[in-house]
Order: sequence, then structure tokens, then C-alpha cells
Amino acid sequence: MAKPKKESNPGQEKMDKIVSLAKRRGFMFQSSDIYGGLNSCYDYGPMGVLLKNNVKREWWKSVVQERDDIVGLDSSILMHPRIWVASGHVSSFSDPMVDCKECKKRFREDDLENTEKCPDCGGELTESRQFNLMFKTFMGPLEDDANVIYLRPETAQGIFVNFKNVMTVSRKKLPFGIAQIGKAFRNEITPGKFTFRTREFEQMEIEYFVNPQDADQCHQQWLETRSQWYYNLGIKKENLQLRKHEDNELAHYAKACYDVEYNFPWGWAELEGIANRKDYDLSCHEKESGKDLKFFDEDTKEHIAPFVIEPSAGVDRSVLAFLIDAYHEDETPSAKGGVEIRTVLKFSDALAPIKAGILPLSKKTELASVAEKLYKDLKKDFFVEYDDRGSIGKRYRRLDEIGTPYCFTVDFDTLEDNCVTIRYRDSLNQERIALDKVKSLLREKISPC
Repeated sequence: MAKPKKESNPGQEKMDKIVSLAKRRGFMFQSSDIYGGLNSCYDYGPMGVLLKNNVKREWWKSVVQERDDIVGLDSSILMHPRIWVASGHVSSFSDPMVDCKECKKRFREDDLENTEKCPDCGGELTESRQFNLMFKTFMGPLEDDANVIYLRPETAQGIFVNFKNVMTVSRKKLPFGIAQIGKAFRNEITPGKFTFRTREFEQMEIEYFVNPQDADQCHQQWLETRSQWYYNLGIKKENLQLRKHEDNELAHYAKACYDVEYNFPWGWAELEGIANRKDYDLSCHEKESGKDLKFFDEDTKEHIAPFVIEPSAGVDRSVLAFLIDAYHEDETPSAKGGVEIRTVLKFSDALAPIKAGILPLSKKTELASVAEKLYKDLKKDFFVEYDDRGSIGKRYRRLDEIGTPYCFTVDFDTLEDNCVTIRYRDSLNQERIALDKVKSLLREKISPC
């Protein structure tokens, strides 16, 4: 009897191709790969770290450099354990967990459609119990309760406990914000979907402090601002949506919350949360620490407990979304006639890891010397790559797969006319351009590093 055909899953097939490309071209590797890997932990390779840094750079530029009302912070990963008591993380930062009595696998109960049967083996599941997501360790030589400390599960609390310090030195008036990029750690029950949910991750967070009467309007402004940021960097509008949390979804500290969701290959999922946290956090830390954390308005002579609007984005999720959205398979004419599939990452110029490829048509000394001089000149301002190995077609394909928007080819005509051929990644159009115009062309299209 013939085996039944396995149902195709286009989303999973696309995701498999992206995961394969990510490893083959140096974007992401499984952590500790030579030891069999560590579940849900990933390392960023040569291309991945450039892409990740570009995402963080564009975020920082957008929310700090180009604004007058937000300043930056880099708080410690290890913080006083009372911070997590005050914030509620010690008592309530948990997910409902169930175990399969047969295969012993663990699942988040709220991820399951059937909370009685194991989705993998069909075995009976245990009763749900709460599982605290914070990683616990010890500070100092003794491993006892007095020395317990936690790896921070979010960067937000580092901002809240520094509110008064930053307010004093920055001399800002309401509304103003504090931005931070940093690592956070959560002992997730069921991590997965590549880098979408991991136990070690990086956050890009803003805590924007406003007069309570202005909080609702400010919340709406941030929804528009943050959505536009993704569009500006190349995310297609049909792949992004805002989803409002229902009352039964809201965190205990939130008055309202929206998720910026991306249409991943497995469906819509959160890319960024934008919440109105009221004055919950500052009030809790004020009570626990005994320190006054109110804002004094010199104009009205009022002490104000500001509300907080929090746009909180995941760096790793953003990188993954930009990678997925950039992935294309185009049909192009082949050298032998017919068509072939060209895999290309159509990153925006700002996010592309390598901005340009410098390609001598051959390794002959006269071509190589011109190409190397151009490469060294561009490298001062841009991440560019020199490649003289293999046929020119294969070199183009490789640079397409890492998302390089421009290629400059030095050929024998260059020796006569001092021009190179520029090849555009997306259109495949080619044109001649003077050697001394190459850097200015890149400056017009891409900000120097």
C-alpha cells in the first residue's frame, strides 16, 4: 500500500529555507553546535551580527539621536533582588506549565488547544502549575538564600529605578523618555520557532513618562510612530498589524496594551508591545525603597506621579522579521536558456549587512590593484566586501544571498575609461559609473557607519 502523501506546509517550507540560509551564509548558528547545540540559544555569525547591529543602530537613531525628549541608559543585568520583589516578578512572573506523564515533555498550558492530551504523543497531561520564569543564581561565595540574585527578565526595571538619577542629570520636563538596549533572560517553558522565543534575548525598550492626563493621546502617537519605523526599514504593510489586548489579556499593571504583530510563516505573532503601564512601577519602587520618585513640575509647583507609555521591542524578533520579509525567490533568465531561481535577501540599504561588493573581473594584477584601492577607500566608511573567487555570476549570487544592494565590477574597460560597472541587487540593472563617483553614490544612498 502506498504511503499517504505528507501534507505540504508552505509556511514551514519557507521557514526551513530561511533557517538553512541563515546558517549557510553566516547569519545565525545553533549555540554550542559542536557539542550538539543548546536548545533555544543562538549565536549570530559574521552577517548576523552586522544585521543585528544595524537594527539596533536604526532604533537608537530613531528614538534617541533624532529626538530631543528621549535619553539613553545602559543598566546592569544584575540588580538588587528587592527590585524584583517590588515589581512583582518574584511573586507573579510565571507561566502555567503542564507535563506529559508518558513522554515527560513540558508545555505552556496556554499554548495548547487540548489541555488534557499531549500534542506530541497523546499521553495524559498533569494538572497545571505555575512556573517562575526568572533565572536564579548567587552572588558571592556562599550559595544560600541571603545571596540569591536574578538575571533580569526585562530591561524596564533598570530604567524605573534610575528614573530620578536620569531626571536630575538630563533636566528634562514631562513628557520625556529613557531608552535602553540590553540582554534579558527568561527560563521559557517552550521556547522555539528559531530565534522568535529564546531564553536569552535582547530588548529595545523605551519608558516614556507623561502627565496622566496626556497618557491616552501619547499612547496612540507611539502606536503610529513605532509602526512607521518598521515600514521605513522595509517591512511590507500587509505583513504588519496592530492588535489591541482584551481586558482579560492585560497585565496587572497595564491600563491598555497593543501588540505590533508580524505575519510570520506560522501566523501572526508579537513583534513589539506598546503598553500604558500607568504609574504602577514608580509607585511600587517608591513604596519598597522609601525614596520619592515623583516628578516636580516647576511651572505648576506640583508633584506628579507620571504615567508610563512603554514601547518594548525584541531585537531578535525584529531581526528575524526583517530576515523573513527580505527573503525572495526570483525567476531570472539562465545562461543556458530558460529560467533559474535566484535566492535574494532584499534588505533596505540601512539594514543590509554588507553595503557593496567590490569584484575584479579576474585576478590579473592590473585589475586587482584598482579593485583593492577602491575597496580600501570605501571600507573607511562602509561595510564592503572584496571577492575575487569564482565566476562573476557565482559571486553575484552569493552577495544576493547576504542581501548586498550594490556590486561594483572592475573590468578591463576600467583601465581605459576609469569607470566600473554597478549592478543593482533588486532590479539587476547595470550601468557604468566613474570610479571617483562611487563613494559619493553610496553616501547618497547609505549613511556611513
